[in-house]
This record gives sequence, C-alpha cells and structure tokens, in this order.
Amino acid sequence: MRTDELRETGTLAGFTPWPADFAERYRRAGYWIGETFGDFLRDRAERFGDRTALVDDRRRLSYRELDARASRLAAGLARLGIKPRDRVVVQLPNIVEFFEVCFALFRLGALPVLALPPHRRAEISYFCQFTEAVAYIIADKDGGFDYRKLAEEIQAEASTVKHVLVAGEPGPFTALESLYDEPAPLPTLAPEDVAFFQLSGGSTGIPKLIPRTHDDYLYSVRASADICALDGDSVFLVALPVAHNFTLSSPGSLGVLHAGGRVVLSRRPSPDEAFRWIEKERVTVTAVVPPLCAVWLEAARNARQNLSSLRLLQVGGSKLSAEVARRVRGTLGCTLQQVFGMAEGLVNYTRLDDPEDVIIETQGRPISADDEVRVVDEDDRDVEVGQVGHLLTRGPYTIRGYYKAEAHNAKAFTRDGFYRTGDVVRRTPAGYLVVEGRAKDQINRGGEKIAAEEIENHLLAHPAVRDVALVAMPDAFLGERSCAVVVPRETPPAPRELTTFLRERGLAAYKIPDRIELTGDLPKTNVGKVDKQALRRWIADKIAQKGQ
Repeated sequence: MRTDELRETGTLAGFTPWPADFAERYRRAGYWIGETFGDFLRDRAERFGDRTALVDDRRRLSYRELDARASRLAAGLARLGIKPRDRVVVQLPNIVEFFEVCFALFRLGALPVLALPPHRRAEISYFCQFTEAVAYIIADKDGGFDYRKLAEEIQAEASTVKHVLVAGEPGPFTALESLYDEPAPLPTLAPEDVAFFQLSGGSTGIPKLIPRTHDDYLYSVRASADICALDGDSVFLVALPVAHNFTLSSPGSLGVLHAGGRVVLSRRPSPDEAFRWIEKERVTVTAVVPPLCAVWLEAARNARQNLSSLRLLQVGGSKLSAEVARRVRGTLGCTLQQVFGMAEGLVNYTRLDDPEDVIIETQGRPISADDEVRVVDEDDRDVEVGQVGHLLTRGPYTIRGYYKAEAHNAKAFTRDGFYRTGDVVRRTPAGYLVVEGRAKDQINRGGEKIAAEEIENHLLAHPAVRDVALVAMPDAFLGERSCAVVVPRETPPAPRELTTFLRERGLAAYKIPDRIELTGDLPKTNVGKVDKQALRRWIADKIAQKGQ
C-alpha cells in the first residue's frame, strides 16, 4: 500500500497538525528528518546487528532479533485484520513484548494507545470506547493482578474491541505469541503521520489523548540522547513503567536504542530488584521520580550490590527537593540530572556539565533552540525574568492539540499555538526553569497525576455523599497525597465504605484518596466556589497539629 493510498482520506480526523510554515521551518532546521519508527528500528538493526538491545527477567533480544520479530508480529496483526489507523490499547508491564508490540503496530500504521499497568476498568474502558479501539493487548498477570479478567469486563463495555491479545497464558483470548507470522509487505507511512497516543494526566478527570507523530517524537528522542551523552556503551534501566513518557523518550529506552545501547527492564522499581539489575547488567543510567529517589538513597547506604557502574540518575515527574538532590552524588557517586517535561511536548534538562547549584536548584532548560517558552501572568502578559507566572510553550515536538478535543483545545492552547502547561514557574537569567507548582486542580502524588474532578464525581455517585472536594495534603515522601473532604447526607458513611466503593468502580489504586475527612460543609470563596486553598491549609494544619 502506497502512502497516497493510506492517506487518501487526508489528515487523521481529530488531529491538529503543525501549521505548514512551522513544519517547514522544523524540517529546514534538521529537527524533522523524515524518519518513521519502522525506519528507525530497521536502521538500528542494520547498524548494531547482534548487539543486545533488550533484557528482561526472561530473555535477551538483539537489535536484529527485535527488528525481525516486530516485522513478523506486524504481519500477524495484519492477518488478524488490524489496519492502518486502527487504534489499539496497549497495557503491558516492563517486558520485552512491549517493544515488539509497539514497533509492530508502528510498522503496520496502527496507532498504539499507551495505557499504564495501574489503570483499571474505569480508565481502560474509557480509552477503548473513546478511541474506538479494535484491540486490547495485555499481559496475563502482573503484580498479582489478572488482566484477563479486566479484559472480559472491557469487551462487555467496549463493542469495538474485537481482539484481546495476551502476552503469556491467554485464557479465553488469543496468545500474542501465536500471531508471529512470515514477514509480509506493509504500508508505506509518512513521517508526519500520527504514530501513537500517550495519555495526559489532565485536571478534569477525562483523560485526553496526546497524538505524537514519527517526526516530532523521534526528534525529541535524538536530541535527548545527545544531551545525555548516550552511546553504544550506555545501559538504561527501566524502573518506572516502560510506557511512561519519561522512561520512553527522555531519553529513555528509545534514546538508548537510538544510540545502540542496552535497555534493561525491571518489573519493579524497588531497591532490591533495581539494584540487582544495576549490578548484573552494569547499568549506567536510569530514571526515577522523587519519592523513589529518596527510597533508593536510603537503601543505597546499606546496599550489598555494586552500584559503581551508575553514571547518571535522572529525576523527574515532580519537583525534587534541594535537600534530597544534594545527597545524590555523595550517596550513589553519580551525576544527578533533573528532568522537567510533559507528554504533550516540552522537556527540560539540567546539563551534565552544569554547576552543582544549577543541578540542585533548577529543573533544567529546554531541549531545543526552537522551544519557545513564555512565562505569563493571568492576562497572558509576559512577566519579567525571575518572576513567577504560568508556563506556555510551543516548539518542534510540542503538540498543537489533543485528539478529538476541539472544545478543550480552545482553552488549552492560545490562538497562536502555545500550549498552556498548567505549571507555575519562574525563569532564571540563564534560561533555566524553576517549578513553583501547578495552576490546575490536580494532585501530583509522587509523579502520578490525580484529577480532582474525576474522583469527586465518583464519590458523588455514592448515595451517602452530598458534597465533596479532593485536595492535596503535604507528604514528606510523595510530595503530595490526596484527601477527600466529604459532606455526608443523613447517615455519614465510614471512610472504609467509600474507599471500597471507589475500588469497585474500577479506579486505579493511586487514585483512591489517602485520607477521607467528614465535615458539615465546604468553605466557599466570595463567588460561591469551593475554597480549596482553605481546605488545603486546614488539612495541612490538622496533620501538623496531630502529627498524622
């Protein structure tokens, strides 16, 4: 199938492309080089051949083997009836099959929707229905959870999901391994086409889909790999979920594959498992969120494993405290790199040769000279350098709109294409960003984003709840935890009853409120809105007074 046949219906409906003049500028600058993910893998297989690309707890795969298996799986998926532009929800743990599946779908022109292992029925059902997904790809079990049972619920709710493909024992579904077929001709794809969808944390409770193209995403991968000085000797440990933007492309597993290094997949991020991999595979770089960084630093003091191969520890997902940052080099003997970015695009790094105070006190500066960054006040007027304001950005790898979200896009993007990140920052004279907080009604629980409105809507469905507000409460370990302040009806519900209710509605475990407080009424602002700032102060004071 030729590109013109594939694209005869025009741009993917619901996708906002870059304006033609911007796209041409990014091509002239050499950011967009016309490479698809299929080309990317084929080129690395030719260059790196039998060098090990991927390692998990069951097998090792060379570049050549990964390329061949991706082509064979693409042929099998096509035989199953999956076509270019079909959406496929992929929910896999940190296993080699994640890469085989994604590259197979990339080659086929089908569009992976990258879900995370903690997602449950509420999220997965929505993803499948909203995208009209034709297939759902899972592991049999992971972390004690049976995804096949979840898949049965999903198929009952999402009529478009015709295929459930399982890595492992398939149960009533199709074994992924049974699909690998002889390679067959595949469609010719355009590098400006959408390649896959990531998920936005969001502040409304309705997950938004982030369309990433071959050109824009691979540019961020290449540039990130250069900034982090990756090469063929780099060994990257995937400790966080493999589908997360941070571990996928900043520079992540794709950056290491770009450079010809080795990607090691750890099922769990705990020190006992991660440190074992660092010693065994001589890991040189890994990425963690701040709470995990603190746990690793504590565990490293008494670790029996040899961690001397580690050269770079990246920390992102939420702001790292300066106190913890100062301990990294002395405890682990490696360089700290702060990473501040978003799945929608903009990524900032402290550089490897930055002064120690810059590494400790800032969240880095943008990848690209063409990353346009504005810090503005409530009226979108630029503030002076050093002043706090709202972060807006546009650039060669920052999206111009969420997928099928026209109404929301009008609020999330300015008329001239700047993305309103929802972050409150200040910029240093050297162009580094310091994150001061979030403007959106969102809780950042150790890097996991919780939309307050989503949890509030679920709790309001309980017959004993009259009103509710979900707010952040301070936590020394996670940065923030969630507290639901509930106004009950006549008979107050027990907190345990409410948490059980939320679990039964299929919410991911990290979204279940860490604390539930019952109250007679919620404080209001002068215009009648719930005063969440007052609630946050109230719960923080209560914790400080009682020490709990």
